[in-house]
Amino acid sequence: MDNRIENVLRIFERISEIPRCSKKEEKICEWITDWAKEKVFSYKKDDAGNIAISVPASDGAQNAPTVVLQGHLDMVCEKTPESGHDFLRDPIRLVYEGDKLRAEDTSLGADNGIGVALAMAAASDGSIVRPPLELLFTVDEETGLTGATNLASGMLNGKILINIDSENDEIFTVGCAGGLDTISSLPVTRRPADGLRDFHRLKASGLKGGHSGVDIHEQRANAIKILARVLLSLLENYNIRLVSVEGGSAHNAIPREAQALLAVSPDEEGAIAKSVADLEKAIRKEFEKIEPNLKIQLEKDSGDKGFSEAMSVEDAWKTVRLLNAIPHGVYNMSYDIAGLVETSSNLATVKTEAAAIRIATSQRSSVMSRLAEITGTIKAAAMLAGARCEDKNGYPAWQPDLDSPLLKKCVEIFESLHGKKPKIEAIHAGLECGVIGSKYPGMDMISIGPNIKGAHSPDETLDLASLAKVKEFLDAVLKEYASL
Repeated sequence: MDNRIENVLRIFERISEIPRCSKKEEKICEWITDWAKEKVFSYKKDDAGNIAISVPASDGAQNAPTVVLQGHLDMVCEKTPESGHDFLRDPIRLVYEGDKLRAEDTSLGADNGIGVALAMAAASDGSIVRPPLELLFTVDEETGLTGATNLASGMLNGKILINIDSENDEIFTVGCAGGLDTISSLPVTRRPADGLRDFHRLKASGLKGGHSGVDIHEQRANAIKILARVLLSLLENYNIRLVSVEGGSAHNAIPREAQALLAVSPDEEGAIAKSVADLEKAIRKEFEKIEPNLKIQLEKDSGDKGFSEAMSVEDAWKTVRLLNAIPHGVYNMSYDIAGLVETSSNLATVKTEAAAIRIATSQRSSVMSRLAEITGTIKAAAMLAGARCEDKNGYPAWQPDLDSPLLKKCVEIFESLHGKKPKIEAIHAGLECGVIGSKYPGMDMISIGPNIKGAHSPDETLDLASLAKVKEFLDAVLKEYASL
């Protein structure tokens, strides 16, 4: 193991032992404040749960400008179907494989635990020359930047902020998309499924999933959209009744799995099974380059899932048509930045309740008027079906400042270390910089981070050589500011 990152990894290993799913960060917050007390660092905690820790400068650098190191404490808690992991109790089981770090059957949580660990290492390592630091650790980032949105005034004094929540060590992020979630609640009534004695479960699974912003341009399959497509075909051709439909796990994750419970006629079982097999073959062909493990399966089921009756025929049609109508994927590419997704939507989750179907979508755009447009499109489809809609978790875009003094210094330092310039990009994802910048006008910001693949999924991996590279860069930046 590279000795430059031993301390970072020891801190991350400790973080990984502590439950920290979004909205469940109480234990990690307690551990962070205990750490600050142990180090005799003063700290503030606001009503939202965000923590700001003040770290003294190295000797001789007390008058240098304060630098804020910022990350979020929560993680997206995803696991494989066969995993028995309990995210509320069990530690993340880390697996070192050569120069990669992953977790056993769960998401790793390097997004953003490794950013928190890097900040804590910078504050606790006496060999690092640093200016005065403020460590800002926010909560509930993954469900809509909630912690940053509710960040109290007076938490920060610094005007230079390094967000450590990016996922490519050769890219400096200087802008991000704004976002908005929409919850559509479609009322449904239930009726006896007369004559349809057999229950079957229709499943779409085996998909890559991934981050609904960073990975949306890859056009990965959405399990809910695939399930809805198959359900539409079955409703059109067979006497089936829809009992329930479920899929997705988080607003910012592309759904990897979805399923529906159906009541069917015994006389049509064979024909329905053949139809599903034919559709699976066709859809697998469409996605063979990007989703090689895609599966669509129809299996017999007991039907005992809390619903004794099926949806009415009319409401089943409304549900399936709405799921087909809601847009998913890239909506517009940027006219200003080549290759950047400007606007997108993610059909994120669907959940069946006793008297309603709840559908969550997540919209993103670097142009706020386009964010309003795509949100209006989704709500129009939902309301035409008879759904009630509610917007939640809105956050602003972060407009790039290519004349930023921080950016100029970071480019110079990167080039001196690596003999080449970094890439400077805006991303199609929400970063807390946009929210923090709106609360602290004049904040000079940049986002960096080590190479992380498969974030928000059990395939998440952290590149350890990249972590060492980012650690070296961050140390150099802090040393530069300490000299001012």
